[in-house]
Amino acid sequence: MNILALDTSMGVCSAAVLRTGPSERAEALRETPMLRGHAEALMPMVEAVLDEAGLAPSQLDVIAATQGPGSFTGVRIAIAAARGLALTSGASLYGTDSLTAMARRALREGLAPDGPFAVAVDARRGMVYFGVFGADGSRLDGPSLLTPEDAAACLPGGLAVGSAAGLLAAAAGNQALNAALPDLQPGAMALAHLAAESGVRTPVLRPLYLRPPDAKPQNTALERRP
Repeated sequence: MNILALDTSMGVCSAAVLRTGPSERAEALRETPMLRGHAEALMPMVEAVLDEAGLAPSQLDVIAATQGPGSFTGVRIAIAAARGLALTSGASLYGTDSLTAMARRALREGLAPDGPFAVAVDARRGMVYFGVFGADGSRLDGPSLLTPEDAAACLPGGLAVGSAAGLLAAAAGNQALNAALPDLQPGAMALAHLAAESGVRTPVLRPLYLRPPDAKPQNTALERRP
């Protein structure tokens, strides 16, 4: 199976190819930390990983994208690219939430929880994106948009990862909580492995927004002059 995975939902832009087969397994990854500029950076990354893997777009079986939560603009970039590439290549689509990709990446990078753990991302304005995952990375709850206090009340145990893990530790008060991996991001390679393991495909990729956009429509009536 040939999988192309894209992630632009948070603080990195990444594209990955995972090739799986009975006797071989190959990976190619391009990833750059960035808060802006994902749209310009993504397609050159796609071209680079396909070239490294020796694949043409027509050889792809699955194209995966993180669906959010995250940056409003960033989430849409990966989804739009995945949709377009699927149309031209005939590949199936796969999508999952960003926190599930983060949980998988944490395990791939050496996290070894004794039981369920939390993924928490600073969503700003006093809120966090929050999810609960089993020790194997399976999603148990979320993603949700909660205050740090409400999220701390939902903690499954003593471990949280992500940029808001420290906020949960502060909100937990006397409850012992180990806050780890504050720079954790979703990442395309973790997403590619999730797609490879899942038999479920996503007919239509849609953004997962847990809050309304910051931009508000203008009140044109206030702008009218007599």
